[in-house]
Amino acid sequence: MNKLGKKADSFVNGVREHVRLAPNISETVKGKLSLGARILQVGGVEKIFKQLFRVREGEKLLKASQCYLSTTAGPIAGLLFISTDKIAFCSERAIKFPSANGELVRIHYKVLIPLRKIKIANQSENTKKPSQKYIEIVTTDNFEFWFMGFLNYQKAFKYLQQALSQA
Repeated sequence: MNKLGKKADSFVNGVREHVRLAPNISETVKGKLSLGARILQVGGVEKIFKQLFRVREGEKLLKASQCYLSTTAGPIAGLLFISTDKIAFCSERAIKFPSANGELVRIHYKVLIPLRKIKIANQSENTKKPSQKYIEIVTTDNFEFWFMGFLNYQKAFKYLQQALSQA
């Protein structure tokens, strides 16, 4: 019973942290409903992963987690995919970018990191608010990626460690 209570408490903290990072609650709910509809429409997260990112023969998706990617413009909500070959992130909503001719183009923000290019994957937390947990990924060229606001932080990190140990 105590273990179940800890899991429930961890999940509630994850949901609270996930929602806290959003610009506002109505946009968060709208984004989650849109993402859920897209997942159902396509036929699951594995199919979305295969549509968004080139998947090599034999590559397996280990885990998909809703989280935020920290950027200089602020956190971006999306899905983090952990596979036997790569770590990949795609924003749940399209973002507007200016094109070369000055028009605004809407595209999904994507990050793809081959496992062989990951130097370090660290767990981190805010010392003043331990419920705020982060995963830092440092690549071999010393570029840092910070993921936060996981619904289930421990499970995401466990699968990341599993993927890195098998690479």
